This record gives sequence, structure tokens and C-alpha cells, in this order.
Amino acid sequence: MQNNDLEKTAVRVSVVTIIINTLLSVFKLFAGIFGKSYALISDAVHSASDVFSTIIVLLGVKISAKKADKNHPFGHERFECVAAILLAVVLFATGAGIGYSGIKNIVTGEYNNFAVPGIIALVAAAVSIAVKEGMFWYTYSAAKRVNSSALKADAWHHRSDAFSSIGSLIGVIGGLCGVKILDSIACIVICLLIIKASIQIFFDAIKKMTDEACDEKTEEEFKACILSCDGVKRIDKLLTRQFGNRIYVIVEIACDGGLPLVEAHGIAENVHKGIEEKFPLVKHVTVHVNPYVCDTPSETEDDI
Repeated sequence: MQNNDLEKTAVRVSVVTIIINTLLSVFKLFAGIFGKSYALISDAVHSASDVFSTIIVLLGVKISAKKADKNHPFGHERFECVAAILLAVVLFATGAGIGYSGIKNIVTGEYNNFAVPGIIALVAAAVSIAVKEGMFWYTYSAAKRVNSSALKADAWHHRSDAFSSIGSLIGVIGGLCGVKILDSIACIVICLLIIKASIQIFFDAIKKMTDEACDEKTEEEFKACILSCDGVKRIDKLLTRQFGNRIYVIVEIACDGGLPLVEAHGIAENVHKGIEEKFPLVKHVTVHVNPYVCDTPSETEDDI
């Protein structure tokens, strides 16, 4: 996978989501005001914040897609994680604000002054749930395809909005049934769901900024690929690290100690090429060759 693939995907997805979120937030705000639903108005604010978050994602991906330069010889991929962290903060603040409003209304009893929501509020909440869940799957599938933390964060932002709309729907139904406090309770539920999503997004981005290793399944796939290369008798050590949306691999292999340097180098090149061809997310592979002299790893394995 090339960085320009990530950038093109992010731009396409972002433009679509910005347009839909803008239209949806206006519709929900209109329905919330005229349908007399505080939860739906809060939901509209959340949808509007999605526009801002998508812009953050777009900027982060564009910077991360820049080619390596003198000051950043390993590339700019971590800027995408920065965008994801900023998005998590925005998401957390949005959820906290909605939760505070709901708690305040319950404590002060302001919900007692709410008028009964109209049918338009009920329709708007149902439409929002369907649209935002669809946007989640659209964005999440694109994020998985290019392994983008920022796009995944944006996808969860959409799903949190779907959760928000479910809360709004409950609030509207409660209002129609005369249980007006449900509108404020729905805001608190929305708050908790949004904050939970923001924390997950935050820690996922942090992991990728601190060179966390790949999961065990991925490392086993790397090992199988390496051992399938002719001339590799053993893997002495395998290290992986996630750098933004890309992966770096450092491997120490053991080969016949009597091989000429040229042949040993050829084996290392085949390992290098095999990993990069089979795993598109791998940006760079470093291969070190040890002489195979016994069935135990080389004493030099700690030199990596």
C-alpha cells in the first residue's frame, strides 16, 4: 500500500462524510427545534462536530502521506496518529458537554418545562440512526483497507453519533409518552457512549505512536513467510513495530555457515522481498544473517 492510496481514500471518504454530516446536522437541528426535543438538538450538535473531526482527519492523513525528507527520514506516518488523538479529544469534549447538559436539566428540573416532542423529531432520530450507521460501515471499511487509525477514529465518531441518535429516539419516545425526563437521561447515556469511544480511539493512537509490536497472529504470518524462503534454516529473532499505519520488521535469520557472502546476501534479499510483497502494510524490512551452527539461537541475537 502506498501513501497516495491512503490519501486518495481519505479525501474521497472525507468529502462524502462532510456533505452528509452537514445535511444531517441541519435536518436534526430543524427537527429538534420544531419537534421540541432537547436530545435531538444535542444530537445535531454532535453531527456538526463530525464535520470538524473529518477535517482534522483529512489534514492528518495528508501530512502523513508526505514523502520522507531530510528532517523526517522515516516518513510522516505518525501525524495520522496525532490527528486521531485530536479527534479523540474533540469527541470526549463533545460527550462531556452533552452529559453535563443532561445532568443539569435533571438536577434543576428544567426538563419539566419541555414540550411534548413532535412526530418530526421521531422521524429525524430514526433517519439519523440509519444514516450514521451506514456512514460508520462506509468509513470503517475504507479505514481497514488502508489501515488508517484516523479514518477508524472518524468511523467510530459516526457510530457514536448513531448511538447518540438512539438515545435521542428514546428521549423522543419518552416525551411522547409523557416521561419527559427520559430526554435528559438519553443525553447522559449518549455522553457515556461517546466518552467510551473517545478513550478507545485515544489509546489505539497512542499504541501506534509508541512502536507497539504487531499482534501475535500477524507475527506468526511473518514467520511462516520467512521460513518459506529457500536457505533459511531458523529464525533467531523477529521484531515488529507499528509506525502510524505502516509496519517495520527486523528479523535475524540463520543460514548455512559455509555459504559464500553473495549467497547469504541473496537469501536475505529474498526474505526482504518476500515480506514486502506479501504484506503491503510493511514499509521496511531489515534482515540480519547468522551462521547456522546448532539448534539454539545465535548469541548475537541481542545485537539487533
